[in-house]
Amino acid sequence: MDSVALFHLAFPVADIPTTKKFYVDGLGCEPGRETPNSLILNLYGHQLVAHTTTELMPQKGIYPRHFGLVFMAEPAWELLLHRAKEHQLTFYQSEKHRFPGTTLEHRTFFLQDPFYNLLEFKYYCHPSAIFGEVEQGLVGDAK
Repeated sequence: MDSVALFHLAFPVADIPTTKKFYVDGLGCEPGRETPNSLILNLYGHQLVAHTTTELMPQKGIYPRHFGLVFMAEPAWELLLHRAKEHQLTFYQSEKHRFPGTTLEHRTFFLQDPFYNLLEFKYYCHPSAIFGEVEQGLVGDAK
Protein backbone atom coordinates (compact mmCIF):
# COMPACT_ATOMS: atom_id res chain seq x y z
CA MET A 1 0.00 0.00 0.00
CA ASP A 2 1.32 3.41 -0.90
CA SER A 3 -0.90 5.46 1.41
CA VAL A 4 0.28 6.66 4.80
CA ALA A 5 -3.07 5.79 6.35
CA LEU A 6 -6.40 4.26 5.43
CA PHE A 7 -9.75 5.26 6.81
CA HIS A 8 -11.46 2.61 8.97
CA LEU A 9 -15.12 2.59 9.94
CA ALA A 10 -17.12 -0.04 11.79
CA PHE A 11 -20.88 0.16 11.34
CA PRO A 12 -24.01 -1.79 12.32
CA VAL A 13 -25.90 -4.22 10.09
CA ALA A 14 -28.58 -6.86 10.69
CA ASP A 15 -27.05 -9.69 8.66
CA ILE A 16 -24.08 -10.44 6.45
CA PRO A 17 -25.86 -11.74 3.30
CA THR A 18 -27.89 -8.51 2.94
CA THR A 19 -24.75 -6.51 3.66
CA LYS A 20 -22.95 -8.28 0.79
CA LYS A 21 -25.85 -7.66 -1.59
CA PHE A 22 -25.75 -3.89 -0.95
CA TYR A 23 -22.04 -3.26 -0.46
CA VAL A 24 -20.42 -5.89 -2.70
CA ASP A 25 -22.99 -6.39 -5.46
CA GLY A 26 -24.41 -2.86 -5.32
CA LEU A 27 -21.53 -0.52 -4.48
CA GLY A 28 -18.76 -2.76 -5.78
CA CYS A 29 -16.81 -3.17 -2.54
CA GLU A 30 -14.34 -6.02 -2.35
CA PRO A 31 -15.20 -8.43 0.46
CA GLY A 32 -12.45 -9.42 2.87
CA ARG A 33 -12.41 -11.58 5.95
CA GLU A 34 -15.81 -12.74 7.11
CA THR A 35 -17.43 -14.37 10.12
CA PRO A 36 -21.13 -15.05 10.71
CA ASN A 37 -21.29 -11.69 12.54
CA SER A 38 -18.85 -9.45 10.69
CA LEU A 39 -17.47 -8.62 7.25
CA ILE A 40 -14.50 -6.52 6.19
CA LEU A 41 -15.10 -4.47 3.04
CA ASN A 42 -12.73 -2.55 0.80
CA LEU A 43 -14.46 0.68 -0.27
CA TYR A 44 -12.08 2.39 -2.71
CA GLY A 45 -9.08 1.40 -0.59
CA HIS A 46 -10.67 2.18 2.79
CA GLN A 47 -11.65 -0.42 5.37
CA LEU A 48 -15.29 -0.76 6.37
CA VAL A 49 -16.24 -3.41 8.90
CA ALA A 50 -19.86 -4.47 9.17
CA HIS A 51 -20.87 -5.90 12.55
CA THR A 52 -24.26 -7.48 13.18
CA THR A 53 -26.57 -6.13 15.85
CA THR A 54 -30.26 -6.16 16.63
CA GLU A 55 -30.30 -2.47 17.55
CA LEU A 56 -30.93 -0.70 14.24
CA MET A 57 -32.82 2.57 14.18
CA PRO A 58 -33.36 5.04 11.36
CA GLN A 59 -32.30 8.60 12.07
CA LYS A 60 -34.30 11.67 11.15
CA GLY A 61 -32.40 13.32 8.31
CA ILE A 62 -28.79 13.15 7.17
CA TYR A 63 -27.41 14.66 10.38
CA PRO A 64 -25.70 13.89 12.61
CA ARG A 65 -24.43 10.55 11.25
CA HIS A 66 -23.44 9.49 7.76
CA PHE A 67 -20.28 8.37 6.01
CA GLY A 68 -19.02 8.16 2.45
CA LEU A 69 -16.37 9.32 0.02
CA VAL A 70 -15.15 12.52 -1.57
CA PHE A 71 -14.14 11.76 -5.16
CA MET A 72 -11.21 13.60 -6.66
CA ALA A 73 -12.46 13.12 -10.24
CA GLU A 74 -16.01 13.84 -11.38
CA PRO A 75 -16.17 10.89 -13.82
CA ALA A 76 -15.49 8.47 -10.93
CA TRP A 77 -18.32 10.08 -8.93
CA GLU A 78 -20.62 9.76 -11.95
CA LEU A 79 -19.68 6.08 -12.41
CA LEU A 80 -20.72 5.29 -8.85
CA LEU A 81 -23.93 7.30 -9.29
CA HIS A 82 -24.81 5.27 -12.40
CA ARG A 83 -23.87 2.01 -10.66
CA ALA A 84 -26.15 2.84 -7.72
CA LYS A 85 -29.02 3.51 -10.13
CA GLU A 86 -28.35 0.35 -12.15
CA HIS A 87 -28.37 -1.76 -8.99
CA GLN A 88 -31.50 0.03 -7.76
CA LEU A 89 -29.92 1.05 -4.48
CA THR A 90 -32.07 3.18 -2.22
CA PHE A 91 -31.40 6.90 -2.64
CA TYR A 92 -31.97 8.85 0.55
CA GLN A 93 -31.31 12.06 -1.44
CA SER A 94 -30.90 12.04 -5.19
CA GLU A 95 -27.96 13.73 -6.87
CA LYS A 96 -27.80 17.50 -6.60
CA HIS A 97 -25.48 20.49 -6.69
CA ARG A 98 -24.76 22.23 -3.42
CA PHE A 99 -23.57 25.84 -3.27
CA PRO A 100 -23.54 26.34 -7.06
CA GLY A 101 -21.42 29.17 -8.39
CA THR A 102 -19.21 29.33 -5.28
CA THR A 103 -15.87 27.80 -4.37
CA LEU A 104 -17.83 25.33 -2.22
CA GLU A 105 -19.78 23.96 -5.19
CA HIS A 106 -20.06 20.21 -5.17
CA ARG A 107 -22.16 17.36 -6.49
CA THR A 108 -23.60 14.95 -3.96
CA PHE A 109 -26.01 12.08 -3.43
CA PHE A 110 -26.98 10.00 -0.42
CA LEU A 111 -27.74 6.30 -0.29
CA GLN A 112 -29.41 4.38 2.51
CA ASP A 113 -28.32 0.82 3.07
CA PRO A 114 -30.86 -1.82 4.22
CA PHE A 115 -29.88 -1.11 7.86
CA TYR A 116 -30.57 2.67 7.86
CA ASN A 117 -26.90 3.65 7.46
CA LEU A 118 -26.61 6.77 5.31
CA LEU A 119 -23.76 7.12 2.81
CA GLU A 120 -22.82 10.34 1.04
CA PHE A 121 -20.74 10.49 -2.12
CA LYS A 122 -19.53 13.83 -3.38
CA TYR A 123 -17.27 15.59 -5.83
CA TYR A 124 -16.04 19.15 -5.21
CA CYS A 125 -15.63 21.37 -8.26
CA HIS A 126 -12.81 23.17 -6.43
CA PRO A 127 -10.49 20.85 -4.46
CA SER A 128 -9.68 23.71 -2.06
CA ALA A 129 -13.17 23.27 -0.57
CA ILE A 130 -12.43 19.76 0.74
CA PHE A 131 -10.52 21.08 3.76
CA GLY A 132 -10.22 24.79 3.05
CA GLU A 133 -12.38 27.79 2.17
CA VAL A 134 -12.90 28.27 5.90
CA GLU A 135 -13.93 31.88 5.41
CA GLN A 136 -17.10 30.63 3.72
CA GLY A 137 -18.44 29.32 7.03
CA LEU A 138 -20.88 26.86 5.39
CA VAL A 139 -21.13 23.12 6.01
CA GLY A 140 -23.86 20.89 4.63
CA ASP A 141 -27.51 21.76 4.26
CA ALA A 142 -29.47 24.03 6.55
CA LYS A 143 -31.34 21.95 9.11
